[in-house]
Amino acid sequence: MTLRAPVPPRAPPARRHRAWSWRSPAARALLWQALALAGLLAALLWLVHNTQLNMAARGIQSGWDFLGQTAGFDIGEQLIAFDAGDSLARAFLVGLLNTLRVALLGILLCTLLGTLVGLGQLARNGLLRGLCRAYVELFRNVPLLVQLLVWYLLLVEYLPDADAAWSWREALFLSKAGLAFPALVADGTGSWSAWHWELPALQAFGIEGGAALSPEFIAVTLGLGCYTAAFVAEVVRAGIKSVPSGQIEAAQSIGLSRRQTLRLVTAPLALRVILPPLTNQYLNLTKNSSLAVAIGYPDLVSIANTTLNQTGRAVECIAVIMLVYLALSLLTAALMAILNRRVALKER
Repeated sequence: MTLRAPVPPRAPPARRHRAWSWRSPAARALLWQALALAGLLAALLWLVHNTQLNMAARGIQSGWDFLGQTAGFDIGEQLIAFDAGDSLARAFLVGLLNTLRVALLGILLCTLLGTLVGLGQLARNGLLRGLCRAYVELFRNVPLLVQLLVWYLLLVEYLPDADAAWSWREALFLSKAGLAFPALVADGTGSWSAWHWELPALQAFGIEGGAALSPEFIAVTLGLGCYTAAFVAEVVRAGIKSVPSGQIEAAQSIGLSRRQTLRLVTAPLALRVILPPLTNQYLNLTKNSSLAVAIGYPDLVSIANTTLNQTGRAVECIAVIMLVYLALSLLTAALMAILNRRVALKER
């Protein structure tokens, strides 16, 4: 009996690069996408050109040179130094920082409060479940603009005057002027050792020293945070309910307490369901911050409205608002997508 050498497997035939063919679905898809993109660009160019012609015919100025002009107005609330002699570009920067401050603190507040209310809806205590459910129904079904106005009226109408402010341990003062709290200030030498805490103090005509949050800022932050927390609570509740009961029963069968089961089993499994809709709520909160103009908070929209009234550059001011909110939304979505991918990798 003769033994034959094993026949080596044949290598797969090399793929030939086919010429473009209308019969190829991939080629047709690329062509239609290219045509759609070209049509969109042509429509945008036509719209820009037509807008410029109409503005020129009506004697309306256009361009971005107005950003270098002197602002000529003050901004009551600012994170960086600003006065009326600064440029309009710096005024837009101040408004952007004010918007970011409200959005970030609002996201933090709605996440914490929404998580607590969402967990409360699943509590064993009937009274707690009812209160949390009532919170969701109340804040979710009342328009956000109405809630902002209510918060603002509560702060400026029912709080005491600045000379009779409510105080806590002589460090926090709450009044119609806002919330005053200790602040870290420098002595002017520029070294870190020269920094010290400055406490607010109640004087004859108000509160001096420290730092303060205006009633407009507090109203916007509370309004956005409490309103969005109602939606976040539903997202958290739905995410926890999506966890199979078998997983929870298995965790309890090995001796895990209810709190340990929630922290080690339920929360990690529910997080993959919670993150996508939670991203939508963060986006909604950031865009809803534009309603702050209704109660006089100097955010980006407020600065843009003032600039528009002074310069008449309506298209440019609206374009700035659109681009900023678009950039903030894309950045938020990108960060949440990274977090979502990390959660998915941990589960594997």
